[in-house]
Amino acid sequence: MGFPKDFLWGGATAANQCEGGYDKGGRGRANVDLMPLGEKRYQVGTGKLKMTTFDEQATYPAHTGVDMYHHYKEDIALFAEMGFKTYRFSIAWTRIFPNGDEQEPNEAGLTFYENLIDECRRYDIEPLVTINHFDCPMYLVEKFGGWRDRQMIDCYLKLAETLFTRFKEKVNYWLPFNEINMILHFPFVSAGLCFEEGENEKQVMLTAVHHQLVASALATKLAHEIDPKNQIGCMLAAGSYYPETCKPTDYWQAICDNRESYLFIDVQSWGYYPAYGLKWAEKQGAVIPFAEGDREILQNHPVDFISFSYYSSRVSSADTTKTQTESNLFASVENPYLATSEWGWQIDPLGLRATLNELSDRYRKPLFIVENGLGALDTIDADGQINDDYRINYLKAHIAEMKKAIDEDGVNLLGYTTWGCIDLVSNGTGEINKRYGFIHVDRDNFGQGTYKRTRKKSFCWYQQVISSNGENLTINESYNKKKWGTTCLRIQEI
Repeated sequence: MGFPKDFLWGGATAANQCEGGYDKGGRGRANVDLMPLGEKRYQVGTGKLKMTTFDEQATYPAHTGVDMYHHYKEDIALFAEMGFKTYRFSIAWTRIFPNGDEQEPNEAGLTFYENLIDECRRYDIEPLVTINHFDCPMYLVEKFGGWRDRQMIDCYLKLAETLFTRFKEKVNYWLPFNEINMILHFPFVSAGLCFEEGENEKQVMLTAVHHQLVASALATKLAHEIDPKNQIGCMLAAGSYYPETCKPTDYWQAICDNRESYLFIDVQSWGYYPAYGLKWAEKQGAVIPFAEGDREILQNHPVDFISFSYYSSRVSSADTTKTQTESNLFASVENPYLATSEWGWQIDPLGLRATLNELSDRYRKPLFIVENGLGALDTIDADGQINDDYRINYLKAHIAEMKKAIDEDGVNLLGYTTWGCIDLVSNGTGEINKRYGFIHVDRDNFGQGTYKRTRKKSFCWYQQVISSNGENLTINESYNKKKWGTTCLRIQEI
């Protein structure tokens, strides 16, 4: 059996982590522009440290990213060379509406994305567009306090309608929000939230995410009305929780932790808040701020498919004194049976199969893996090669489990986009030295470098995976950058 013949292989990026050009083409200031490199990054991202102006002593990685703003044609040609069927990217809200609430969009921003989309189409690459990937105009953060204010819904819907209309017939796969459950872990990044001393932070986060859920449902309605071919997905940071032991209290903690991860996707998929979610909010001393008509909006406009990121499984324990590790900003008890990356993320390919089955059973809708990858330190050899077998082995093991989920478990999987297909800035740490890509970018953590693109060994390997539709996962040991003619099909020189 294997992967479906129309399986969407590709890669994923986010505007704030790769584009750069933060002050080009009329783009306005966004929350992610104010995320510094270094120890303050986590404090700002969690809304504990309010930063509304730039610190001249700080480094802001998003300002330059990997300069895809100027290199997108070159980058998409490289994606096409690998054989991409789809490319997932996001829209920088402030390229389209610099303040977020203008009456008319910024034509320069629309033209930039139209050119990028047309470039994808030129190579028969299906665009998969995230409308809001950790991106909020700072003007709206300062005016409304971010998504805590319901007026954000109308601003967001103007953005969504503009995109659906301008790119009708060119884009058919849309994600309204990235990792919507991340609001509970990185609220400034996810929703522009900064907390005031003494306020109920859980109430603020639940208020904000409710507004996003309503906005997502209304965007789904708009997308279907503007073009019935549009397919709308939700997106969560996934990874099943295992109980640390078979103690009933650990098992129950795992149930609770999984529910917390799935709550907002339950709403987007089922169209209502499940009873456990209402009780969970109650325990936080919070209420969900339903306005008139909200329940009907959620019920009538569920998503078409479920997309998610997967980097690792997680472990739950009822013992709150246990040492915690971290993966994608989610705290977890360390799993002694798993290997660990250089950044402390545990590696669990079988956990991806478990997560696929859990999501398939829970939602009974098509699934799409839109992020999966290994952040690692890459070394350039003396002859200029980057032999990243560790990345190949990571991806190879995960793709093998995807295949089992399809063949043996009957999971309906639409596609797979690795994170990130080209080196980019890490959302959590702000580093670029934590590299994910098949394509190396000559840029360091402080923005220095030539920005030259270089294929890694994994580039050639992934090309082979796609051309065989996931059947050939072996490592080509004859890889050599001087032998591209026999090992890889080149479209053009870098």
